[in-house]
Amino acid sequence: MANEGVDKGRRRFLIGASSVVGGAGVVAAVYPFLASWQPSARAVAAGAPVEADISKIEPGQLLRVEWRGKPVWILSRTPQMLEDLPTLNSRLRDPESNVESQQPAYAKNPTRSIKPEISVLVGICTHLGCSPAFRPDVAPADLGPEWKGGYFCACHGSRFDLAGRVYQGVPAPINLLVPPHKYLSDGVLLIGVDEGAA
Repeated sequence: MANEGVDKGRRRFLIGASSVVGGAGVVAAVYPFLASWQPSARAVAAGAPVEADISKIEPGQLLRVEWRGKPVWILSRTPQMLEDLPTLNSRLRDPESNVESQQPAYAKNPTRSIKPEISVLVGICTHLGCSPAFRPDVAPADLGPEWKGGYFCACHGSRFDLAGRVYQGVPAPINLLVPPHKYLSDGVLLIGVDEGAA
């Protein structure tokens, strides 16, 4: 017989060892391919919520943070700023914030915010994507005597009030975006997660 003198135990060992080594080779070859399907750490971080410490923001001060590669403005509004908001309604394109895509439901109110004294806006003009300048000054020479503070986009002249509502007669078609956000405490704001989210 041809198989006489063959060590069957050794044969099983060699077949088993070859199978293990071959299986390890397959895993080593397939792992990088499967790993490439996962988003990079940078991509995960780009979409992650961002915490902002608002405990030290003084009234009238603007804090800038970045969320998903976009500037987000957090403004601590003064009582005078809040008092001026309703006086601008007749000059605004959408004073009631009726374009639902521009703010979460909990920010569809006269101040476009959860807490009236804190405004949270994405700092990108809704016309062509420039970043407007924060202009809290009242009645400056270049913006006229009716200006009560807000955001001015120098690219094409769009104007927004301190709630991010767009003025009439400017290129920007809709109000600035209010991002999803919630308060983790009185001094910490989480941007990127809805107030109602678990």
